[in-house]
Amino acid sequence: MSAEIICIGTELLLGDILNTNCHYLAQELASLGIPHYYQTVVGDNLARIHQVIDTAIARSSILIFTGGLGPTPDDLTTEAIASFFNTSLEERPEIITDITKKFASIGRKMTSSNRKQALIPQGAQILPNPSGTAPGMIWEVSKESQDSLTILTFPGVPSEMKRMWRDTAIPFLKSQGWGKDIIHSQMLRFRGIGESALAEKVAPLLELTNPTVAPYASRGEVRLRVSAKAKSKAEAIALIEPVAQKIQEIAGLDYFGSDEESLAVVVCKLLSDRKKTLAVAESCTGGSLGAMLTAIPGSSQYFKGGIIAYANEVKTRLLKVNTTDLDQFGAVSDLVAQQMAQEVKQVLGTDYGISITGIAGPDGSTETKPVGLVYIGLATPNGQVSSKECRFGDRRERSLVRHLSAYTALDIIRRQILSF
Repeated sequence: MSAEIICIGTELLLGDILNTNCHYLAQELASLGIPHYYQTVVGDNLARIHQVIDTAIARSSILIFTGGLGPTPDDLTTEAIASFFNTSLEERPEIITDITKKFASIGRKMTSSNRKQALIPQGAQILPNPSGTAPGMIWEVSKESQDSLTILTFPGVPSEMKRMWRDTAIPFLKSQGWGKDIIHSQMLRFRGIGESALAEKVAPLLELTNPTVAPYASRGEVRLRVSAKAKSKAEAIALIEPVAQKIQEIAGLDYFGSDEESLAVVVCKLLSDRKKTLAVAESCTGGSLGAMLTAIPGSSQYFKGGIIAYANEVKTRLLKVNTTDLDQFGAVSDLVAQQMAQEVKQVLGTDYGISITGIAGPDGSTETKPVGLVYIGLATPNGQVSSKECRFGDRRERSLVRHLSAYTALDIIRRQILSF
């Protein structure tokens, strides 16, 4: 037995609304240990909704619908489900009463179109909506070709859907025997290694069945999700821990954290634990690195500040970059990155200084200095100054080049602190 999420709404297909409901429900199903293999989005069209239902009932025993429960003509979910199963709709007076009270509470009268929301297939239970006017339903459908089929419907408004799920759907599903097992996951995060290279290193672990290991590529990092199914979270963690530990040993310094431990969080913790301070000098990133660091609460203890030296005159005046080096090698160069890092460290009186200078694009490319060329300078507590040349590709979007530059700078700091 497995569940399938079916989201209804043309606005979802057009990209006008981000489908956060699917994300939420997927996590909730995992927490209940309910297998979930398919998600479908379909527009407001009766025939196409019928096609989706026809496909879904052949492979899933729990169908969870979101959207299409409103009072307008294009809200077709309830009508589509009832007509697919050749079941009549009946008006439930308790729903009319509830909607009337909700309108009265805000000084309005219920419109005639809202009566549509009181229509529920014969035999279905009402799934109450404490927050809105659109109730859902829980319907255990009797069908000769289907041993067991449960349908749950929710409005598309996320806050309403979530409350209805928590208040009614979860207790119902648990009463049906679900929730005895849970699926728990740990996300391991890596920087400095590609998805395919990491997958090759941990290849035998990708064949495990419980826990399972799956790779994911993300912006600036690679992730491995380790998931286990067990009777409790504690039992699942016990299954995950030895596998996660093995992966960390294989990956070495390329592993930097788990779950919500972003590179910025890890760097800030390292600086705090070692009582070290940092300053940044940014050109092409325009403050992105500083923003990542200051997003962490308490970062003022170790992050002293930064200088956004976008124009060359700012580089020379505030960061004392040598004008001869600028003229000869350009702002995007090894020497300029080193001078920026060294001077911001000195000016702000910190243990570490790091700099970023590069070509984010889409313009400014030359044969020797293409878009995506970035230099990251680092000045350390022992007086050493170095820089790293990065080539992020001339076909990358400007925002991605900037993100990768700041993310790489964080990783450079992390590795330096760990090796110091």
